[in-house]
Amino acid sequence: MYSYIKALHIIFVVTWFAGMFYMPRLFVYNTEAGEKNEAERNVLRAQFKMMMKRLWVGITWPSAVLTLVFGPWVMVNGGWDKMLFSPDGQWLLIKLVFVVLLYVYHFTLNNIYKQQMKDVYKYTSQQLRIWNEVATIFLVAIVMLAVVKQSISFVWGLVGLVAFIILLMSAIKIYKAVRAKK
Repeated sequence: MYSYIKALHIIFVVTWFAGMFYMPRLFVYNTEAGEKNEAERNVLRAQFKMMMKRLWVGITWPSAVLTLVFGPWVMVNGGWDKMLFSPDGQWLLIKLVFVVLLYVYHFTLNNIYKQQMKDVYKYTSQQLRIWNEVATIFLVAIVMLAVVKQSISFVWGLVGLVAFIILLMSAIKIYKAVRAKK
């Protein structure tokens, strides 16, 4: 039974992340539609709103909830909860902190979703592009902690994560410069 619960947890984590990766892209496209003429803008925004609603309500939110259901279930059935506050469980405690922060990120996306559904555009497409990469940072941190566990030191893990963030933000800057030239 444990393997099935774990498999379901992983499936819903994957679908949740898929939604969190694609949703900010739709925010970017919806924001950039504002630069089009009125007829184009209206058609594009209607389409993007429909896509956002289907993705957010039909996939991302249910996946977030089911991840939250199956995660603790896996933790308890796998006996992980017993080691949570022991030295061997430090990786799990740190991972859970990242998971809590991931839910905070999810709620920020929910706020942007609600704003854009009401035609409120508070962020530029560039800001949304940067915000889009936050899910990638969480994915890397959480997967590294889940797979590598105690084999990685906290300091080297943090250094690696900071280096990854710097690389990611540099790539965004380069992409922006390339787009500006076109």
